Amino acid sequence: MGKRILKHAILGLLSKKDMSGYDITGEFKEEIGQFWSAKHSQIYIELKKLLSENLISQYIEMSGEKLERKMHRLTSEGKKELEQWLVVPDETIETEKDVFILKLYFIKHIPKDKVEALFRNQFNIRSAKLAYLREQYQQIFGEQHPLEIDADQLGHYFVLTKAISREESYVKWLEQSLEIIKKREY
Repeated sequence: MGKRILKHAILGLLSKKDMSGYDITGEFKEEIGQFWSAKHSQIYIELKKLLSENLISQYIEMSGEKLERKMHRLTSEGKKELEQWLVVPDETIETEKDVFILKLYFIKHIPKDKVEALFRNQFNIRSAKLAYLREQYQQIFGEQHPLEIDADQLGHYFVLTKAISREESYVKWLEQSLEIIKKREY
C-alpha cells in the first residue's frame, strides 16, 4: 500500500462527503490540521493521482449562475482502498517536527539574554493554542460524556482530546523549563 498517507487522508475526507479541492484544503487548516498537514499544491497533485487510479471521480457542481466547482467523490475502489488502509496496524512512530525543540538542541549557541524570551514566546503560542482547543471542545461536545458522543463525531472527539492532552503537556513542560532557565547561570 505504500507510504502515501495524504492519499488515504483525502480518501477518508471524501468518505464523509463529496468535496472540492478547496474544501479539502480547508479541512487541513481545521480539524485535520491538529495532527496532519498538507500544502494546497500537494493536495491537488494527489487528487490528480487519485483520479488516474480510479479511487475518486470528479463532477462539476454549479454554484450560482456561472461559478463551476470541481467536486470529488469516492469510488467503490477508493472505498475499498481506504478500508484496507484503515485496518492495517501502523508499526511506525512518527517523529514530530518541532522547530522550537530543534533550536533548543543548540541552546548553547543562543545568547543567554535571548533564551528566556524564546521560551516565553513558545509558552504564549502554546497556551493560546490550548485555549483555542478547549474552546473548540466546549463548542462541539460541551458536557457530553464520551459514551454519548455520536459515532460520526467520535473520531473528532479522539483527535481533539489528543490535541488538548499534547498541548497541556507541552505547556506544563514549558513552565518547568522556564523555572530551570530562570535559576540557571549556564
